[in-house]
Amino acid sequence: MNRISRFPTTLVAAALVALAWPVFASDAAAPAPAFTLTSRAGKPVSLADLKGQVVMINFWASWCGPCRQEFPALDEMYKKYKPLGFEMVAINVESERADAERFLGATPVTFPILFDPDNKVSDSYGVSAMPTTFLVDRQGRLRWQHRAYKPGDEAAYIEQIRAMLREKS
Repeated sequence: MNRISRFPTTLVAAALVALAWPVFASDAAAPAPAFTLTSRAGKPVSLADLKGQVVMINFWASWCGPCRQEFPALDEMYKKYKPLGFEMVAINVESERADAERFLGATPVTFPILFDPDNKVSDSYGVSAMPTTFLVDRQGRLRWQHRAYKPGDEAAYIEQIRAMLREKS
């Protein structure tokens, strides 16, 4: 195989690695895009209502295998860190809610589930892979992003959550 014919394969491999690599925001992070979405319980939930807490925003879909793997670890984090000023919202991006409800029946969680059926919120966050997770600091600034999931990634989530929880408001 010559050098030119290997180029597309190398380019695709590099793009896949870039999709899975965590993205760290600078200290001068931009404000997180505002949103209000309907929760599974039928109530509106706004990012502004969560200001003052460290917030994890997880975009997911029922057809996403890594999302199925990740949800139990996310639920453990939520239960452990919620009393310390941590909040989590998982935003489903599917146009039909039925598949998400079936997924949640098989994988119950205690954190709030929100629905973005027209993908306006996921578009405002530039979501291009499932799952995609963001951390927002107590001042409402985007501070960390992680695309995709593989077992063990939760260690990076926990490291970032702990660091942000230690910061003064």
